Amino acid sequence: MKALRCLLCWGIYIAFSIPALAEGEISSSIRIDSQVLGYALQYRVYTPDKSLWRDSMPVLFVTDGPGYITRGRMNKVSDRLLKKSKIEPAIIVFVDARNPDNLQENRRNEQFFCNREYLSFYKNELIPVIEKAYPVASNREARSVLGVSFGGLNAACFGLLGTDIFSGIAMHSPANHPVPSLLPAYESVDKLPLKVFLSTGVPNDNTKANRAFKNLLKKKGYELKYVETNKGHNWENWKPLVDDVLLYFYGTT
Repeated sequence: MKALRCLLCWGIYIAFSIPALAEGEISSSIRIDSQVLGYALQYRVYTPDKSLWRDSMPVLFVTDGPGYITRGRMNKVSDRLLKKSKIEPAIIVFVDARNPDNLQENRRNEQFFCNREYLSFYKNELIPVIEKAYPVASNREARSVLGVSFGGLNAACFGLLGTDIFSGIAMHSPANHPVPSLLPAYESVDKLPLKVFLSTGVPNDNTKANRAFKNLLKKKGYELKYVETNKGHNWENWKPLVDDVLLYFYGTT
């Protein structure tokens, strides 16, 4: 009994001597004037507790960034999973598709439909800025991109056109219909070196098209996590799946 009490006391001592992780920080909006696109954009950056920082951290780029912050609570989800040691620390860049000088002007439709200039903005302007400011790895294996609806379409486009830039693509209910050539393009090319997350709702979502996309990716042998929910095309569907994306790309088990 005495030995058992000592072990219990030692366990309590260790538990109280390990400092608790602080919440990560999320920056205010950072402006970037794009020469490639010819206009300004803005983004915010989530960084985990600095005690977790290391060289060559992975980085996740999130389109429709404000929605993933306010509706998806992605920074809070990351904090929770890190405190439970369920994921490795990663930098998250929340990119805003809106005009920073007029937030009523949303440019997502012109950006997200397999726009090669938008991809070039990431490659030649945004990624170099992030790599200079934060301890992220400078290789494709460390980079992933996430989007919802048309942002999911953008992630699929980045996977197809920017395999030299991104190794992971994550799509919440991608709406692929504005680019009908997308799935045939995935069918026609050899399997790309991509890790893929794909989700869809069953009622009132792009279910049929995304099941076809899932079947195509499986047939081609992609590393794939596919999730269906019983929610529609809304944040009730996507918010609970933020965990799934982080666990899939950065999980410790």
